[in-house]
Amino acid sequence: MTERAAPPSTTSGWLARARALMLLPAISIVLALVIGAIVIFLSSPLINGWDPLLPLKAYQALAVGAFGSVNALVNTFVNATPLILAGLAVGIGFKGGLFNIGGQGQFLVGALAATTAAIGLNGAPGMVAIPLSLLAGMAGGLAWGFVPGFLKAFTGAHEVVTTIMLNFVAIQLVSFVIGGPLRGTGPEVTFDRTDAITNQLPVLIGRNGHIGLILAFLAVPLAWWLLYRSTTGFEIRTVGANPDAARYAGMHPRWLTTLTLSLCGLLAGLAGATQILGEVGYMPASYGTTVGFDAIAVALLGRAHPVGILFAALLFGAMHAGAGLMQAQAEVPVQLVGVLQAVILFFLAAELVVRRLLRVRTAGTGVGSELETISRSYGEQASR
Repeated sequence: MTERAAPPSTTSGWLARARALMLLPAISIVLALVIGAIVIFLSSPLINGWDPLLPLKAYQALAVGAFGSVNALVNTFVNATPLILAGLAVGIGFKGGLFNIGGQGQFLVGALAATTAAIGLNGAPGMVAIPLSLLAGMAGGLAWGFVPGFLKAFTGAHEVVTTIMLNFVAIQLVSFVIGGPLRGTGPEVTFDRTDAITNQLPVLIGRNGHIGLILAFLAVPLAWWLLYRSTTGFEIRTVGANPDAARYAGMHPRWLTTLTLSLCGLLAGLAGATQILGEVGYMPASYGTTVGFDAIAVALLGRAHPVGILFAALLFGAMHAGAGLMQAQAEVPVQLVGVLQAVILFFLAAELVVRRLLRVRTAGTGVGSELETISRSYGEQASR
């Protein structure tokens, strides 16, 4: 009697899929490092003459600055904290078939709301002021995400257009509030900014490893459970895949679309709150940050999966943490980090070209669904 072959174990199948999912991001990172090395080498005459070892020196300094000591590791985690939260804000939107490009505005409004609450509670005990300030930041971001979600669900207004517009509204709102009602009056205030926040997030490790790190790392399993173990997450992913099928199955795409972008705003608002309360300690009227846009690259590199977003954010956080030492030791400008991030994103977007050139078979495991969400027609109507 012929014996039947044993079916592949669940564990081996999961590992095979994980390897396939990680292949293209790994290739994109390696190619970005190669191109970065070429850029460094070609620019070496502008630094100290032709130096073929300059790329190695720069990358070594970058690695030491990110991982070479306890404080370096803490800096990596601190830089990754807002990217984890904002990356989840973009990734959950992708799972729901939505391109949340409004992370910047949600981040700023969350930071503004948290600052307003923290300034108002400056005399209160930290055990009261800190949770309330964080909740205010989450509520501010949620409200800023609710607006495009509601408009998408009930009018068909494309979320890319509305979120971009709200980004600019948020910038002007912050400038108005901080330059007016919330402008600080202390002697240390020499430009448009608030007074110092007395109830900042407590430091748990190193020089600046605040409690926001724990919140960011806790958000990852919570987002995973929401998307892959809860009924609501299943409905969000179903609506993202096919709104008509979801409606036929008895789901409510309009409510789910509004909920999805509201959750995205909540996470981005929490990112803004943790950065203001944990790192800056006050809020300026012109708050320059690229977290909202870096989050898009983080979500794409992480394949919109919470665990992937965690590792992608840690990579970008490490780059930012090590950039200063790279500039100090190798005299390579910190802007190289932005170049590396852009090149990684370029190769992720050029997935089909990379596959064909390197003869890599990753069918069904690429970033196609996320890129399809990004490239979806602005004229699409959401009859939900």
